[in-house]
Amino acid sequence: MAVLFQFVLRLAFGLAFAMAVTSPRQVTSGYYRNHLYVTLGLCALAAVVAFADPQQFDYRLALAAAIFSYLGSVCWLYGRNRAGIVFTGLVAAAALVAATLAGPPLSETAVSARVLWWLTPASGGWVLGFTIAAMFLGHWYLNTPTMQMGPLRRLIVLMSLALIVRAVLCGLGLLWTVAAASDAAASETWFLVLRWLTGIVAPLVLAWMAWKTLAIPNTQSATGILYVAVITTFTGELMSQLLSVGAVYPL
Repeated sequence: MAVLFQFVLRLAFGLAFAMAVTSPRQVTSGYYRNHLYVTLGLCALAAVVAFADPQQFDYRLALAAAIFSYLGSVCWLYGRNRAGIVFTGLVAAAALVAATLAGPPLSETAVSARVLWWLTPASGGWVLGFTIAAMFLGHWYLNTPTMQMGPLRRLIVLMSLALIVRAVLCGLGLLWTVAAASDAAASETWFLVLRWLTGIVAPLVLAWMAWKTLAIPNTQSATGILYVAVITTFTGELMSQLLSVGAVYPL
């Protein structure tokens, strides 16, 4: 349940953050309204998981993020863009804090491990959020084909930067894990290869392919590529969480 709780909150944080930094002057309000329903469902699921195990999880922040999602969608429905951005940011903040607080106990770990664990929910959320936000936006061009390409290009750039940041953090975690316990790391080699290929390498290649496809321009094909990127990032981040259970450093 801990993996599910963390994953949905990281995804909700990342998606809300990606929407909050996307200009409503260039993207129609329906994009924000519809996809705040997605964060509403994710945060409601996290709250249900927390209700099922109140000794391990605190439901209040997840529930608050769900409420903020609903209020934000109402604001976007009635054209209150500034208030909509504020509530979208509150969704991101509440989901990130909830995911961070639900992390492993760090009182007896080294400072380097603490820093990596503190940065893990945000970095993982950015990878998930920017990727799925870009895919959603690419799909939104089918509804509003007159929108400019700039917002989608920016999300693809942010997705690539998030993947690089994630690679650096997880790379440090892997190096320190190998230095501390090489035998334990070696027993998980194939899972680590899968995690890096699906969660880092493949999405970076797909981001480059989507970027080049937009140069044609062809938003429909770019969206199809981003669909695949969503699958690979989901697989990679879930594998990262499973490998990191009980580990000293996040992998």
